[in-house]
Amino acid sequence: MSPNLDRGHLLTEQANPASHELDLLSTTDLVNLFCEEDYRPQQAVAAASSALAQAIDAIAARLQAGGRLFYLGAGTSGRLGVLDAAECPPTFCSAPELVQGVLAGGAPALLRSSEGLEDSFAGGREDLVSRDFTGADALVGIAAGGTTPYVHGALSHALEIGAEAIAMACVPAEQAPMPCSIDIRLLSGPELLTGSTRLKAGTATKMALNILSTGVMVRLGKVFGNRMVDVSVSNAKLEDRALRILGDLAGVGRDEGASLLAASGGSVKLALLMAASDLSVEAARKQLNQSGGNLRLALENSAAQLKGPQ
Repeated sequence: MSPNLDRGHLLTEQANPASHELDLLSTTDLVNLFCEEDYRPQQAVAAASSALAQAIDAIAARLQAGGRLFYLGAGTSGRLGVLDAAECPPTFCSAPELVQGVLAGGAPALLRSSEGLEDSFAGGREDLVSRDFTGADALVGIAAGGTTPYVHGALSHALEIGAEAIAMACVPAEQAPMPCSIDIRLLSGPELLTGSTRLKAGTATKMALNILSTGVMVRLGKVFGNRMVDVSVSNAKLEDRALRILGDLAGVGRDEGASLLAASGGSVKLALLMAASDLSVEAARKQLNQSGGNLRLALENSAAQLKGPQ
């Protein structure tokens, strides 16, 4: 879509009748109105559950085969992608390059608006090429209004080279078709502040990205039950969490848990397998590697069982 084309028909650009007197509301009524409208993003994400599940399985398959996941967007959409990507290494102990956020304008655009760059169709492709994006990878192109040329260029490039091309937008597909293999539409409705897609559209996008990244990491075996067994033990808070996970799942005290963590080099997953099986560090690491890093499978292959709730 041309950047000069009238976008007034888009769902994200329409005026919300519930807020036509927003500036006249009392502060309490204004807050209550926002609280009421913010149920819409939840409903929008729920309505897109089938597409989200399809995307999770497609991305996980790419990553299991050695590919990477890229989030790409401009403005708020791009910043949300960068945020989700940045949270993956500390949460799942994933390599920084496994999930990457690509924002039009790069790092400076995180703090200062550079929305004009979103009009460059070639820019999306160029930013992917600069990161050695290949046909083995997966791309989630995020554009609230579904028309951003920067995102369209990136998605078109992904399709051309055989990568997984996933679109995420907050308008119906018939209003703004996007080149993709999987189409995620989060129809959160017109914003209370007309056109300000950092509001409900941004909330829906963040919720969807939470589901995508967590779902993919679950499929990759980085979660056991509902515990982050691949959490990076990089500060006091995360060390405490790791010790609590060892206590809850393996039934060990904090001192023994600390010893297991030290022996495993800070790997909660490895420490859990050692606690359950009495395997040495080397044997437990070998079993875990042979099980593709999946703790549940490694426990089964070792005929071992954790003592705590699972």
